[in-house]
Amino acid sequence: MNKKKKIIKVLEDKSKYPEKDLKPRSPVVTIMGHVDHGKTSLLDYIRKTNIIAGECGGITQHVGAYNVKFKKGNSITFLDTPGHEAFTSMRARGTQITDIVVIVIATDDDVMPQTKEAISHAQLAGVPIIFALNKIDKINSNPDKIRRQLSDMNLLLEEWGGKYQSQEISAKLGKGIDKLLEKILLEAEILNLKANPNKPAVGTVIDSFLDKGRGYCTTILIQEGTLKLGDYVVAGTFHGKVKVILDEIGNNLKKVLPSKPVKILGLNGPPPSGERFQVFKNEKEAKQLASIRSKLKKEQEHNIRKTITLEEIGRRIAIEDFKEFKLIIKGDMDGSVEAITDSLEKLSTDSRIINIIYKNIGFITESDVLLAKASNAIIVGFNVKCTLKAQIIATKNNLEIRLYNIIYDIINDFKKALYGMNEKKVTVIGNAEIINFFKRKQIGTIAGCLIINGKIIRNSKIRLIRDGVVIYTGELISLKRFKNDVKEVNKGYECGIIIKDYNDFQIGDIIECYI
Repeated sequence: MNKKKKIIKVLEDKSKYPEKDLKPRSPVVTIMGHVDHGKTSLLDYIRKTNIIAGECGGITQHVGAYNVKFKKGNSITFLDTPGHEAFTSMRARGTQITDIVVIVIATDDDVMPQTKEAISHAQLAGVPIIFALNKIDKINSNPDKIRRQLSDMNLLLEEWGGKYQSQEISAKLGKGIDKLLEKILLEAEILNLKANPNKPAVGTVIDSFLDKGRGYCTTILIQEGTLKLGDYVVAGTFHGKVKVILDEIGNNLKKVLPSKPVKILGLNGPPPSGERFQVFKNEKEAKQLASIRSKLKKEQEHNIRKTITLEEIGRRIAIEDFKEFKLIIKGDMDGSVEAITDSLEKLSTDSRIINIIYKNIGFITESDVLLAKASNAIIVGFNVKCTLKAQIIATKNNLEIRLYNIIYDIINDFKKALYGMNEKKVTVIGNAEIINFFKRKQIGTIAGCLIINGKIIRNSKIRLIRDGVVIYTGELISLKRFKNDVKEVNKGYECGIIIKDYNDFQIGDIIECYI
């Protein structure tokens, strides 16, 4: 007990850090709004980069964190949250760690349900809201219509005599963005934001994922103190020594001040998004706290495990069409897994229940398939690859593995499945590894491949997988053995593959063929 009290005392002892040590810090601004209203385009213009190019389906599927410095020496940390309803929890998490929220609304559209939801999260968090009225370059743009709809929600903008700041902008052309940034900095000045850099770092986990070859990579936002290389960190039930600190463009850093988002390597697992992290003096204290939390978590999970009564069994038998879908979810990042889990669980009704029996990040492995076999579950993978051994076991036992790279598709498929309307089933029939590639005029790039499993069939659907992540989904339009066109190529043989509208191959990429 003494050791526990000592650790808790470390967490709660604030007397060592007086208010006189507080220094001004950059504001943390969360960008919110509906799908396709221009949130990422706005941030894209501010950063002078192309974030959208890296998003599947043209939408943001993770929470991004970026620190932007301006010529006058000011800087702002932006959190870019997804706008689709599937990401309710991710948006809620954004408002918990933000100072200011910018709600982006397209002036050629309406105030949509997800926009209203984002406003509610910001109001519940008690943070100032600035409205960015986007797409004023469009012919059918009508900013006054948006102002009127907001006033109907008791959100009166300053130009109409209210308290909420707003700015008309065009994220595409850059119109009004300088004025929007001025308003953000003005709001930050009023808030008088400060933090103590002379203490061990404290902050929040934004996201985490398994980086092939480097281990668990955790994106964090420093809220108090300074994080340094070699610090011992605890985040939830995980701990470790900070081995690498990277900014959003991959530069190595030795230390990080408050309000800065970074990626760190060194934790022994992926802490969930929204989890608090803290630096400790030594590894022993960090391990002790992580161990205590791990035991408490196991006890809680054991206590809240679902039970069923005779009354409940009778009720379920009385419902003749009762169905239960058992799922195992694997994804590339913790935030995505959480969003998928929340969205699927919301689809459950009294007679049709989705039961998530296991969720984690990383490849779909042999152990996942064995768990699915034992529990009669379906495996859902988001932006991840299924290992060859896992795939062989799944095929042998007729287990279903569904791989996706757009969350909309997962939700829509299970909506249909719950009500007996799902007609599509994806079956992987073969995998080919790219061992070389050749560029040919008027043809494009030909991928020289070795079939490592099953067979590859011409005109079938394919997924291109790189480092375990699905980066492209398309169609195989040409299949050759030497110079001859063929209909299919079996395991152990080499072939040439052309994919429709895609040329960016790398040696080691996997082409997965499915029907």
